[in-house]
Amino acid sequence: MDLGEIEELRESLGEFVAEVFASFKRKDQREWGNCYLRGLMLDGRRKPIQPMAERLPDGNMQALQQFVSQSTWDHVPVLRSVAMKVASEISPEAWVIDDTSFPKAGDQSVGATRQWCGALGKKSLCQVGVSLHAVTDAASVPLNWRLFLPAEWADPDDGRRARAGVPDGLGHREKRCLALDALDEALGWGLTGRVVVADAGYGQTHAFRAAVADRDLDYVVAVRGDTIAHPGEAVPSAPEREGRMGAPRLPRYRELARSLKDLVTAAGRRRLRRCTWRQGSKGAMTSRFIVLEVRPAGVAPTKAARERAGGRGGWDGVLPAETLIAEWPPHQDEPTDYWLTSLPADTALRHLVRMAKIRWRIEHDYRELKHGLGLDHFEGRTWRGWHHHVTLVTAAHAFLTLRRLDPKAQAPA
Repeated sequence: MDLGEIEELRESLGEFVAEVFASFKRKDQREWGNCYLRGLMLDGRRKPIQPMAERLPDGNMQALQQFVSQSTWDHVPVLRSVAMKVASEISPEAWVIDDTSFPKAGDQSVGATRQWCGALGKKSLCQVGVSLHAVTDAASVPLNWRLFLPAEWADPDDGRRARAGVPDGLGHREKRCLALDALDEALGWGLTGRVVVADAGYGQTHAFRAAVADRDLDYVVAVRGDTIAHPGEAVPSAPEREGRMGAPRLPRYRELARSLKDLVTAAGRRRLRRCTWRQGSKGAMTSRFIVLEVRPAGVAPTKAARERAGGRGGWDGVLPAETLIAEWPPHQDEPTDYWLTSLPADTALRHLVRMAKIRWRIEHDYRELKHGLGLDHFEGRTWRGWHHHVTLVTAAHAFLTLRRLDPKAQAPA
């Protein structure tokens, strides 16, 4: 947007700011929040604080720097306000968990280390943020964020932690644990849980899937084709105990587990069903899919599952059943993609596929978050600054998304 278009939005943006920044104690904080959001939405290839301040007629680099990096306002109530507003207005169909990287030039920025950087497609120096998004086919908006702290940032004696302002007692946690933390916080805000969707980085781990299920949430998550499982109808058996005094043995599956790829190819092409799940920019999105019930192997019940079964001795040996969705496009020699879901196998195929594929929406909106709103342009190094910046970008993205979906709004061209 140019300055003229931004000026036309002043009234509606002011109303939005008053609502989502209601937790700010001071009027000047709301004013600088409004200013920062306008800077993010204003045209410009790079959006660190200095160039944003220079583009805005009321911009002040020192004031904006203090507001983002030093001011003590709490980002959590702002995210909650944005999340509640978004959830009420777009009625999300799924919650998508993802993570994204922020390339950095040095290792003093909070959480920066040499690790896989998706933005660059290689291992490089970067930060990684774990995100939770409210998603429909028409729109997505981040609800919550967690900054990943690599193991080397967990040392309380590391001087970088103190310089970056990392809170005491906060250390390294795996990304899947951060994702679950974000889920718990969103549920604690009073949001209604949705189907959880994630890529194989999360879905491949049974502990993650079980943890989502333990929260009474359904999931549709990507997995690899080499994941091993038993057919859904497989039944374990208990061997005879050794002698009269031997302890009874727990039931076990006697057939070797097979890869999901093998299970799908064994079922054969005759089980494939054609499905069109949405209209894309180039026409109908159509492919062929198979749905099977499977029991992923090597998976002991969670503590909650054992308690429901009456303790370890009450477990009958039957592994938890999950529904497998596999895509096998025409003219392909083998399946190309696999998902596991807690939804039953007789769920409408179009719904299963739409949920499996709905991550496309956040990939689309990430381009706006990064290239249009400067999500990864922040040059500050602190814990507080990073959380403030991603929260403000989230607010700007939510404002533009809700305006785009509002038939009464006259969005700028």
